[in-house]
Amino acid sequence: MSRFKYTHGGGVLTEEQRQFYEDNGYIIIRNNVNPALLDEVRQRFIDICDGKVDPGFMTVMKDPSLKNKGVKGEYLINKIQDWLFDEVLFKYAIDKPVTDVISSIVGPNITAAHSMLINKPPDSDPGASLHPLHQDLHYFPFRPADRIAASWTAMERVDEKNGCLYVIPGSHKGQLYPHSYPEGYKNKLYHGVHGLDHLPKVNVVMEKGDTVFFHPILLHGSGPNYTKGFRKAISVHYADSNCYFIDVKGTTQENISQEVEKIAAKRGAVGISFENVWKSKSRLVTGTPGNFQNFDSHL
Repeated sequence: MSRFKYTHGGGVLTEEQRQFYEDNGYIIIRNNVNPALLDEVRQRFIDICDGKVDPGFMTVMKDPSLKNKGVKGEYLINKIQDWLFDEVLFKYAIDKPVTDVISSIVGPNITAAHSMLINKPPDSDPGASLHPLHQDLHYFPFRPADRIAASWTAMERVDEKNGCLYVIPGSHKGQLYPHSYPEGYKNKLYHGVHGLDHLPKVNVVMEKGDTVFFHPILLHGSGPNYTKGFRKAISVHYADSNCYFIDVKGTTQENISQEVEKIAAKRGAVGISFENVWKSKSRLVTGTPGNFQNFDSHL
């Protein structure tokens, strides 16, 4: 029996790298993404922020603590989501150095299920600039968890000063915990787990182009941006296209499903299910289509 549970053989990861991912639930690949691609992605983000590009069905989020401070553009927008149908940003999702690692984790049939470009502007309230400790699987109604993985690429240096990721190594071997809003929460949909902040954390310090790949049960979060600069990163969650969908009613994920369905209804998708919201946002990257591709509309 193979000692590897969370990765696939025959890919670009060495046995040592696979073992690190198996043990810790994440791995950093240095110089993974070409800086020229990140510059192109950054300019696209700025053009969206400045209204030069229609975001269409993307979700554009503003930092709640900066809305009344007279700032605009990238000084106000802290995240765009659901950009997989933007042909410029999609270049990152299909970038071979990224997908080669992903295929070593989830296998050859890959669907991009979720997309984010996260921006931490300067002068934000620390409570709005951080992301509480959480597990990404909380948001996803598809399984198995071991066939899902995130890529998260630094678009500039990220460290403790500007709000780098932190992870709890080995926590991917545990359970999916209940999530809810922290007391005094600032950002919509930024759910977190409670009572686990005492666990030892590792700060993921990265240079531009470095990518961290991680398991969806890995406990992680990020700190505030205390600098006068930005902290930008681009991220995609990938899944084996043959992942199956589950009914989250009666589970710890029911709260997020209700919230997402309400947001979808406000955007005109009245009656759409949590499952179909995710199918609508996903896009095949490589390999054979699967369970994500049996819904032919997107928000």
